[in-house]
Amino acid sequence: MPHPAPVEGQGPRVGDDMTVEVALALMAGARVEYLTVCDEDDERTGLVTQGRLAVLRDSATYTDRMRLRDVLDGVPALSR
Repeated sequence: MPHPAPVEGQGPRVGDDMTVEVALALMAGARVEYLTVCDEDDERTGLVTQGRLAVLRDSATYTDRMRLRDVLDGVPALSR
């Protein structure tokens, strides 16, 4: 049975300062496919999926210091 499409505002809420590696570990432990990303004021800023983060982690641009806020635009910000 396919997973339902992610809906922003549902799923675990995490801070945008969380690293990609920690986010993937959280998703695996919580058995969820996506996370709602929030800023320091707990306002939703985006949604990330496990698949998207896994592809990023395996890419040449990935570093272990990359945070969720760096990937919300869809392209990792290398200058941060």
